Amino acid sequence: MKYITSIWSSLILVGLFLLLRISDPFLVEQLRLNTFDQYIKTLEDTKSEEIVLLDIGEGSLEQLGQYPFPRHTYAEIIRDLRMSNAGMIGFTIMFPEPDRFGGDEVFASWIKDNGVLLAQDADADGRSEKAPYVGTAIFGTGEPLDWVIKYDGLVTNITQIEQEAWGVGLINAMPEIDNVTRRIPLLSQVNQELYPSFALETIRVLNDKPSYTVKVNDAGIEEIILRPFRITTDPNGSIWLNTNIQFDRYQYRVDEIPDLKGKTVIVGLTAKGLGSQIPTPMGLVPAHQLQANAIQTIIDDTSISRPLYMDIMEIVVALVGALLIVLGVYYLPIWASLVVFFAVLSVGSASSYFFWYEWGILLDPSFQLILYIISFTSAGFNNFYKQFVLRQQIKKQFGTYVSPELVKQLQKNPEMLVLGGERKEMTFLFMDICGFTPVSEHYKNNNDPEGLVELINRYLDRMTKIILNNGGTIDKYMGDCIMAFWNAPLDCPDHAAKAIKSAREISEAADEFREELEKEGLPSIDIGIGVNTGECIVGNMGSEVRFDYSVIGDAVNLASRLEGQTRNYDGVRVLLSQTSVGQSKDGLYTRVDDIKVKGKSESVTVYTFSTPG
Repeated sequence: MKYITSIWSSLILVGLFLLLRISDPFLVEQLRLNTFDQYIKTLEDTKSEEIVLLDIGEGSLEQLGQYPFPRHTYAEIIRDLRMSNAGMIGFTIMFPEPDRFGGDEVFASWIKDNGVLLAQDADADGRSEKAPYVGTAIFGTGEPLDWVIKYDGLVTNITQIEQEAWGVGLINAMPEIDNVTRRIPLLSQVNQELYPSFALETIRVLNDKPSYTVKVNDAGIEEIILRPFRITTDPNGSIWLNTNIQFDRYQYRVDEIPDLKGKTVIVGLTAKGLGSQIPTPMGLVPAHQLQANAIQTIIDDTSISRPLYMDIMEIVVALVGALLIVLGVYYLPIWASLVVFFAVLSVGSASSYFFWYEWGILLDPSFQLILYIISFTSAGFNNFYKQFVLRQQIKKQFGTYVSPELVKQLQKNPEMLVLGGERKEMTFLFMDICGFTPVSEHYKNNNDPEGLVELINRYLDRMTKIILNNGGTIDKYMGDCIMAFWNAPLDCPDHAAKAIKSAREISEAADEFREELEKEGLPSIDIGIGVNTGECIVGNMGSEVRFDYSVIGDAVNLASRLEGQTRNYDGVRVLLSQTSVGQSKDGLYTRVDDIKVKGKSESVTVYTFSTPG
């Protein structure tokens, strides 16, 4: 768990998620695309004033009969649209085979002078290897053929019809990994030649331009220039569609077509089982509506793009943000780490919206936000677990030696505990049972060693509670002896007074215990207590495999020796050093003697309580 909950585990988790983003599996890409859908849906709903859709639907088939129609029917469609004052007319319906009714010549004659555009389809199974297309001018440092989508074949219209068209373009969509179409390629490659899309060709014909200009850099296609339009594209030459566009639409031979006032008309199949329905973020739409969306997106100059460097930017930003969160959790206070987390979260979201609303650039915040939440959760759990273990260690280490209140304070503020040792002034108390031999003999003679242990435990338990109630720390039990100290691990300004108070209460409790022993018919016992105040070293001491929180120093030794000296004075249970008495400030003491103890060259003045105790 030490390694699992270290900062390295959180950093490794961040690295694994970044590798996941780099590999970009289905779920990650799907999440990103769904996020982009929500962006595009925020675009204002608009009504096209340039394009009208003419549907060949169920009602049309009822009026015109079996499909496919004879080609002279399409000539009638062109005638009717011309009578309704239509502008350019585009057919997304293809005519790859000669008309079985022989109407190709009539249809071609109506195409020739009526501003008609036809559709092609790039497909690996297409029987044509080349077809008429408009050339392109290229400038920049790159080669567009290296970036555009590649196909090996074409499905084209018969030559008689196609050669009369004012323009011919590919109607290929560009389904994403979830089979939903959000983009269409404006240029595609078929056998090392660039072919324009139906939408791009429509724009060219509408503006009476002979060709296109493609700007390419080392990162892909940057834009397609068709004056007055500069069309920003993705590196592969595709554009994102604005699907929040509504079109006037009429069903041929069912709806009365009004004066179209020169609007471009896109003709397509909508009859069930005949016309293909293309999945988009807004639902299923017929092919000619998708092309109309693309044309209107270009006309409206709706700039929606995702440059190639966006992937790199997202990964770098996600890495920096995740590192800030992890470092914040591990090295800052909880409140500060929360501030860092929400700040990084907010900046990531706000920057994505800023790129979108200012420049129409699709920057994905979804993976970043997930990574940030996972990073914060992982680091937060690790930190929480470490703090929990530390609190459990504190409870285990101090729970039986200090009062529960002190344990709670240490658990709440572990930084109050200086691990490893520090120099500090403290007060020490040693207490030992005097006259223990007769008691031991009594239990031995009665073959009752368990009774002796129970007696000692009763005695030590009562004295221990007095020490703990006065804020003392039990250092250790040595047989029938207790060693305690004050002013560690938590600060205790009046440590000398509390130690002396404990000595007085222990003395009073000893009298009560003696009376209990007499009532039980047991030999009488007494105690000796030594109290001293002075500097020592306190901290965790021992080996790497076992250590205790303890104290060392001359002041500790003196307290122990004062306890031993109580046996040299009749009626004196407690010996207090002059240092301890001087800090207690209550004046209720009697000077006992100036004594020399082992290890000290100078004599020590000792006191006891002024009242019997």
